[in-house]
Amino acid sequence: QVQLVESGGGSVQPGESLRLSCVASESVLNFYIMGWYRQAPGKERELVATITRGGYTNYADSAKDRFTISRDNAKNTIYLQMNNLRPEDTAVYYCNADPGPVYYRGTATKKPDTWGQGTQVTVSS
Repeated sequence: QVQLVESGGGSVQPGESLRLSCVASESVLNFYIMGWYRQAPGKERELVATITRGGYTNYADSAKDRFTISRDNAKNTIYLQMNNLRPEDTAVYYCNADPGPVYYRGTATKKPDTWGQGTQVTVSS
């Protein structure tokens, strides 16, 4: 089974930066899309940023111009560089890996995603 392990969270003040890491148990190129999601207390889990197998990136509006998602294929790792953090960024951040569909006898079947255990990010003054 695929495993994802996040790290790099912590407690910072507004305007400071953090870099989150997600180490996969296999090559990150095995996945169609990988990304970062976050969940604040009492709120739904939301998309932060994604990167496709081909290297295309996508960001939530709240992350544009502040966050950068990247990967190191040799280390089986994706990163989330978070700059100019705000209190509303406070949440548990989860790594996600989508293996994409598998095709068998002309039928596409969605394989389940893998989620990491999460890493806490707290931004407060």
